Amino acid sequence: MNATTCSYRPVLNQCTLENFDYQVDPYIGCGHYCYYCYALNEAKTDWTKEILTHKDITSQLNKELSAIPPQRIYMGWQTDPYQPCEAEYRQTRQVLELLLKRGFSASILTKSNLVLRDMDVFNEMNSASVSVSVAFNDNEVRQKFESNTIDTEARITALRNLKEAGINTSALICPVIPFITEVKPLTDMLVPYTNKIWIYGLSIQNSSDQNWQNITNILNRYFPGEKEQIEEIIFAKEYRYWTELRQDLMALKKDKQLNLSIHL
Repeated sequence: MNATTCSYRPVLNQCTLENFDYQVDPYIGCGHYCYYCYALNEAKTDWTKEILTHKDITSQLNKELSAIPPQRIYMGWQTDPYQPCEAEYRQTRQVLELLLKRGFSASILTKSNLVLRDMDVFNEMNSASVSVSVAFNDNEVRQKFESNTIDTEARITALRNLKEAGINTSALICPVIPFITEVKPLTDMLVPYTNKIWIYGLSIQNSSDQNWQNITNILNRYFPGEKEQIEEIIFAKEYRYWTELRQDLMALKKDKQLNLSIHL
Protein backbone atom coordinates (compact mmCIF):
# COMPACT_ATOMS: atom_id res chain seq x y z
CA MET A 1 0.00 0.00 0.00
CA ASN A 2 1.43 3.36 -1.06
CA ALA A 3 0.94 6.46 1.07
CA THR A 4 1.45 9.81 -0.63
CA THR A 5 1.08 13.38 0.56
CA CYS A 6 -2.15 15.07 -0.47
CA SER A 7 -2.53 18.68 -1.58
CA TYR A 8 -3.68 20.98 1.19
CA ARG A 9 -7.01 20.18 2.77
CA PRO A 10 -8.30 20.85 6.30
CA VAL A 11 -7.47 18.32 9.00
CA LEU A 12 -10.18 19.55 11.38
CA ASN A 13 -13.72 19.37 9.97
CA GLN A 14 -17.21 19.89 11.31
CA CYS A 15 -18.93 16.77 12.59
CA THR A 16 -22.61 15.94 12.26
CA LEU A 17 -22.64 13.27 14.97
CA GLU A 18 -24.54 13.97 18.17
CA ASN A 19 -22.36 15.40 20.96
CA PHE A 20 -19.49 16.25 18.61
CA ASP A 21 -18.80 19.51 16.80
CA TYR A 22 -15.55 18.52 15.09
CA GLN A 23 -13.83 15.48 13.64
CA VAL A 24 -10.35 14.60 12.41
CA ASP A 25 -9.55 12.02 9.75
CA PRO A 26 -5.76 11.48 9.93
CA TYR A 27 -5.76 9.88 6.47
CA ILE A 28 -7.66 10.30 3.22
CA GLY A 29 -8.76 6.82 2.28
CA CYS A 30 -8.68 3.61 4.29
CA GLY A 31 -6.57 0.52 3.77
CA HIS A 32 -9.16 -1.64 5.51
CA TYR A 33 -11.28 -1.21 2.39
CA CYS A 34 -14.44 -2.73 3.87
CA TYR A 35 -16.55 -3.43 0.80
CA TYR A 36 -19.73 -2.08 2.41
CA CYS A 37 -18.25 1.25 3.59
CA TYR A 38 -20.32 4.35 2.80
CA ALA A 39 -17.13 6.41 2.38
CA LEU A 40 -16.28 4.46 -0.78
CA ASN A 41 -19.06 6.34 -2.57
CA GLU A 42 -17.05 9.57 -2.28
CA ALA A 43 -13.55 8.14 -2.76
CA LYS A 44 -11.36 10.14 -5.15
CA THR A 45 -8.56 7.57 -5.34
CA ASP A 46 -8.29 3.77 -5.42
CA TRP A 47 -7.89 2.86 -1.75
CA THR A 48 -6.57 -0.57 -2.63
CA LYS A 49 -3.50 1.14 -4.11
CA GLU A 50 -3.07 4.50 -2.41
CA ILE A 51 -3.80 6.26 0.88
CA LEU A 52 -3.17 9.99 1.23
CA THR A 53 -1.45 11.63 4.20
CA HIS A 54 -1.21 15.25 5.31
CA LYS A 55 2.13 16.96 4.67
CA ASP A 56 2.55 18.27 8.24
CA ILE A 57 -0.49 17.17 10.16
CA THR A 58 0.70 18.46 13.54
CA SER A 59 1.48 22.02 12.42
CA GLN A 60 -1.66 22.29 10.33
CA LEU A 61 -3.96 20.93 13.03
CA ASN A 62 -2.33 23.10 15.67
CA LYS A 63 -3.36 26.20 13.69
CA GLU A 64 -6.87 24.90 13.13
CA LEU A 65 -7.39 24.06 16.82
CA SER A 66 -6.55 27.65 17.76
CA ALA A 67 -9.98 28.72 16.53
CA ILE A 68 -11.99 26.49 18.89
CA PRO A 69 -12.08 25.80 22.65
CA PRO A 70 -10.85 22.45 24.06
CA GLN A 71 -13.40 19.67 23.54
CA ARG A 72 -13.71 16.05 22.48
CA ILE A 73 -12.77 15.44 18.84
CA TYR A 74 -14.22 12.49 16.93
CA MET A 75 -11.86 10.27 14.93
CA GLY A 76 -13.17 7.52 12.66
CA TRP A 77 -15.76 9.10 10.36
CA GLN A 78 -14.35 8.78 6.83
CA THR A 79 -11.32 6.62 7.60
CA ASP A 80 -10.13 4.27 10.32
CA PRO A 81 -7.50 6.11 12.39
CA TYR A 82 -5.80 2.76 13.07
CA GLN A 83 -5.77 1.36 9.56
CA PRO A 84 -2.63 -0.66 8.71
CA CYS A 85 -0.49 2.26 7.51
CA GLU A 86 -0.80 3.96 10.91
CA ALA A 87 1.79 1.54 12.27
CA GLU A 88 4.34 3.23 10.01
CA TYR A 89 3.11 6.80 9.51
CA ARG A 90 1.75 7.46 13.03
CA GLN A 91 -0.47 10.36 11.95
CA THR A 92 -3.11 9.34 14.47
CA ARG A 93 -0.53 9.23 17.25
CA GLN A 94 0.66 12.72 16.29
CA VAL A 95 -2.92 14.03 16.38
CA LEU A 96 -3.57 12.49 19.79
CA GLU A 97 -0.39 13.90 21.29
CA LEU A 98 -1.29 17.37 20.00
CA LEU A 99 -4.87 17.13 21.29
CA LEU A 100 -3.56 16.16 24.71
CA LYS A 101 -1.06 19.02 24.71
CA ARG A 102 -3.77 21.52 23.79
CA GLY A 103 -6.23 20.25 26.42
CA PHE A 104 -8.53 18.44 24.00
CA SER A 105 -9.81 14.87 24.20
CA ALA A 106 -10.67 12.24 21.59
CA SER A 107 -13.36 9.70 20.79
CA ILE A 108 -12.13 6.89 18.56
CA LEU A 109 -13.92 4.42 16.29
CA THR A 110 -11.77 1.60 14.90
CA LYS A 111 -11.63 -2.00 13.74
CA SER A 112 -8.00 -2.44 14.82
CA ASN A 113 -6.23 -3.49 18.00
CA LEU A 114 -3.42 -1.08 17.11
CA VAL A 115 -5.45 1.33 19.22
CA LEU A 116 -3.93 -0.37 22.28
CA ARG A 117 -0.61 1.28 21.46
CA ASP A 118 -2.03 4.67 22.47
CA MET A 119 -3.60 3.76 25.80
CA ASP A 120 -1.04 5.98 27.53
CA VAL A 121 -2.44 9.05 25.77
CA PHE A 122 -6.08 8.10 26.36
CA ASN A 123 -5.42 7.69 30.06
CA GLU A 124 -4.05 11.22 30.27
CA MET A 125 -6.97 12.77 28.41
CA ASN A 126 -10.16 13.98 30.03
CA SER A 127 -13.04 11.64 29.06
CA ALA A 128 -11.36 9.91 26.13
CA SER A 129 -13.32 7.00 24.68
CA VAL A 130 -12.73 4.14 22.26
CA SER A 131 -15.39 2.31 20.29
CA VAL A 132 -14.71 -0.86 18.29
CA SER A 133 -16.77 -1.80 15.25
CA VAL A 134 -17.79 -5.43 14.59
CA ALA A 135 -20.29 -7.07 12.27
CA PHE A 136 -19.52 -10.76 11.84
CA ASN A 137 -19.43 -13.71 14.22
CA ASP A 138 -17.86 -16.00 11.63
CA ASN A 139 -14.40 -14.85 10.55
CA GLU A 140 -14.63 -16.71 7.25
CA VAL A 141 -17.69 -14.59 6.46
CA ARG A 142 -15.94 -11.47 7.76
CA GLN A 143 -13.10 -11.99 5.30
CA LYS A 144 -15.57 -11.90 2.43
CA PHE A 145 -16.79 -8.44 3.41
CA GLU A 146 -13.71 -6.86 5.04
CA SER A 147 -10.70 -8.98 4.22
CA ASN A 148 -8.10 -6.46 5.42
CA THR A 149 -9.37 -6.31 9.00
CA ILE A 150 -8.47 -8.37 12.06
CA ASP A 151 -10.61 -11.13 13.58
CA THR A 152 -13.65 -10.17 15.62
CA GLU A 153 -12.19 -11.94 18.67
CA ALA A 154 -9.05 -9.79 18.51
CA ARG A 155 -11.17 -6.63 18.54
CA ILE A 156 -13.12 -7.81 21.55
CA THR A 157 -9.87 -8.63 23.34
CA ALA A 158 -8.73 -5.06 22.62
CA LEU A 159 -11.95 -3.75 24.15
CA ARG A 160 -11.34 -5.84 27.25
CA ASN A 161 -7.81 -4.48 27.60
CA LEU A 162 -9.03 -0.91 27.17
CA LYS A 163 -11.77 -1.34 29.74
CA GLU A 164 -9.38 -2.94 32.22
CA ALA A 165 -7.11 0.10 31.73
CA GLY A 166 -9.96 2.37 32.83
CA ILE A 167 -10.77 3.79 29.39
CA ASN A 168 -14.40 4.45 28.45
CA THR A 169 -15.35 1.78 25.90
CA SER A 170 -18.26 1.17 23.57
CA ALA A 171 -18.99 -0.82 20.43
CA LEU A 172 -20.68 -0.49 17.08
CA ILE A 173 -22.44 -3.48 15.52
CA CYS A 174 -22.49 -2.39 11.91
CA PRO A 175 -23.51 -3.16 9.29
CA VAL A 176 -26.30 -5.55 10.17
CA ILE A 177 -26.75 -7.65 7.04
CA PRO A 178 -29.91 -9.81 7.11
CA PHE A 179 -29.27 -13.56 7.67
CA ILE A 180 -25.50 -12.90 7.86
CA THR A 181 -24.97 -10.72 10.93
CA GLU A 182 -25.99 -12.46 14.17
CA VAL A 183 -26.78 -9.42 16.28
CA LYS A 184 -27.75 -10.95 19.60
CA PRO A 185 -24.71 -13.26 19.93
CA LEU A 186 -22.45 -10.32 19.06
CA THR A 187 -24.21 -8.24 21.70
CA ASP A 188 -23.61 -10.94 24.31
CA MET A 189 -19.90 -10.99 23.40
CA LEU A 190 -19.55 -7.21 23.65
CA VAL A 191 -21.63 -6.37 26.72
CA PRO A 192 -18.98 -7.31 29.35
CA TYR A 193 -16.45 -4.88 27.87
CA THR A 194 -18.57 -1.91 26.82
CA ASN A 195 -20.61 0.87 28.35
CA LYS A 196 -22.81 1.28 25.28
CA ILE A 197 -23.51 -0.53 22.00
CA TRP A 198 -24.82 1.13 18.84
CA ILE A 199 -26.52 -1.06 16.22
CA TYR A 200 -26.90 0.05 12.59
CA GLY A 201 -27.82 -1.51 9.26
CA LEU A 202 -26.09 -1.01 5.92
CA SER A 203 -25.79 2.61 4.80
CA ILE A 204 -27.03 2.35 1.21
CA GLN A 205 -28.56 5.37 -0.51
CA ASN A 206 -29.34 3.74 -3.84
CA SER A 207 -28.47 0.69 -5.89
CA SER A 208 -25.87 2.55 -7.95
CA ASP A 209 -23.63 3.24 -4.93
CA GLN A 210 -20.15 1.70 -5.06
CA ASN A 211 -20.58 -0.02 -1.71
CA TRP A 212 -23.82 -1.64 -2.84
CA GLN A 213 -22.19 -2.85 -6.06
CA ASN A 214 -19.48 -4.45 -3.91
CA ILE A 215 -22.07 -6.11 -1.68
CA THR A 216 -24.00 -7.36 -4.70
CA ASN A 217 -20.88 -9.04 -6.06
CA ILE A 218 -20.24 -10.77 -2.73
CA LEU A 219 -23.84 -11.95 -2.40
CA ASN A 220 -23.88 -13.27 -5.97
CA ARG A 221 -20.67 -15.20 -5.36
CA TYR A 222 -21.13 -16.55 -1.85
CA PHE A 223 -24.84 -16.22 -0.96
CA PRO A 224 -26.72 -16.67 -4.26
CA GLY A 225 -29.67 -18.39 -2.63
CA GLU A 226 -30.26 -15.57 -0.16
CA LYS A 227 -29.22 -12.65 -2.37
CA GLU A 228 -32.66 -11.66 -3.66
CA GLN A 229 -34.30 -11.65 -0.22
CA ILE A 230 -31.36 -9.86 1.42
CA GLU A 231 -31.56 -7.12 -1.21
CA GLU A 232 -35.31 -6.74 -0.74
CA ILE A 233 -34.91 -6.41 3.03
CA ILE A 234 -32.03 -3.92 2.87
CA PHE A 235 -34.02 -1.51 0.71
CA ALA A 236 -37.22 -1.82 2.79
CA LYS A 237 -36.65 -0.61 6.36
CA GLU A 238 -40.17 -1.57 7.46
CA TYR A 239 -39.73 -5.13 6.27
CA ARG A 240 -40.83 -7.74 8.79
CA TYR A 241 -37.21 -8.79 9.36
CA TRP A 242 -36.34 -5.32 10.72
CA THR A 243 -39.50 -5.05 12.78
CA GLU A 244 -38.90 -8.38 14.50
CA LEU A 245 -35.21 -7.67 15.07
CA ARG A 246 -36.00 -4.28 16.62
CA GLN A 247 -38.57 -5.91 18.88
CA ASP A 248 -36.14 -8.65 19.95
CA LEU A 249 -33.40 -6.12 20.71
CA MET A 250 -35.76 -3.86 22.63
CA ALA A 251 -36.82 -6.84 24.72
CA LEU A 252 -33.17 -7.77 25.29
CA LYS A 253 -32.38 -4.20 26.27
CA LYS A 254 -35.22 -4.13 28.80
CA ASP A 255 -34.74 -7.62 30.25
CA LYS A 256 -30.97 -7.29 30.77
CA GLN A 257 -30.91 -3.52 31.38
CA LEU A 258 -28.48 -2.97 28.51
CA ASN A 259 -27.38 0.37 27.08
CA LEU A 260 -28.28 -0.33 23.45
CA SER A 261 -28.82 2.37 20.85
CA ILE A 262 -30.82 0.70 18.09
CA HIS A 263 -30.93 2.26 14.60
CA LEU A 264 -32.51 -0.35 12.35
